[in-house]
Amino acid sequence: MHIALKVGAPAFLAILVLTPIWLHYSQKSHNQLPFDLEQAYPAGSDVVTGEVFAATVMALIDHELAGPVGWRPNDFVLWGPGLWADNNSNRQVGVIQALRESVRVFKDHLTKVSATEYDPALVDADTKLRNDEYKFWFPSAESRFSSGSQSLGTYIEGLHTSPKISKPINRRNVELIRLFSAWTDLLGGAHAKLYEQDVSMFANDDHFYKAQGFAHVMAHLTRAVIREYAAELEQRQTVIELLAQVEDSLSRAAVLKPLIVIDGSASGLFANHRRNLDVYIVDARQLLYSVREELEK
Repeated sequence: MHIALKVGAPAFLAILVLTPIWLHYSQKSHNQLPFDLEQAYPAGSDVVTGEVFAATVMALIDHELAGPVGWRPNDFVLWGPGLWADNNSNRQVGVIQALRESVRVFKDHLTKVSATEYDPALVDADTKLRNDEYKFWFPSAESRFSSGSQSLGTYIEGLHTSPKISKPINRRNVELIRLFSAWTDLLGGAHAKLYEQDVSMFANDDHFYKAQGFAHVMAHLTRAVIREYAAELEQRQTVIELLAQVEDSLSRAAVLKPLIVIDGSASGLFANHRRNLDVYIVDARQLLYSVREELEK
């Protein structure tokens, strides 16, 4: 018994030390979306409007579901958003919330004008993505989100039928402004949490990773928007430059990965990682306001 205890204690300590390190580096790897928009849709290629945006949303959904541990927010307690390996869980909560708002605007405005009908595939995708992200079964979050991704695939297929049975993006500035308004609202909420004072040690990293989930989605969808609206923005260089800056700030925010999210004071020795992330979040939000002003001219 004494020997077993002597062997077991170092092994337990090794697991205790190495597990957070493994989670840290696996998360850094997961933060990279394996979807190259420029390669999938090269500049100058003939693409039906709506396809790039929908394909990017699909890639974002599928990446979260296909990771080594899949969808975490509805997992058992050690892997859920409340304990231990909660970083990616909270990040995925941010991801799905940003995707819901983006697909809602895609359905309600980008592909719809006035009293015209909604695209049925986008209605289905929007409905499926609104399933409770914490639900384990009947139905599970994974099954509904996967089905939502498949509906987006159906939407893309409908863009290539003759005649089209899916509704392309209408490329009107007034509708695009609605997307950026939805994003600035989400980023405003993230900023409030990142700048909040006296945050508990348990909520500190939760706010960090949820905001990072927002940034991850918006960074990739900003690239999609630039590609979708390339013809309309060709003579509006200021808007193109602003959107490139938005994408840059959000992309930087999306990959920040400290080993431990520290809540240091403004004049203290240690970093305040929430405030560091907030710099990029606020910058992207202000740039989006500038984009909206330019589009309204």
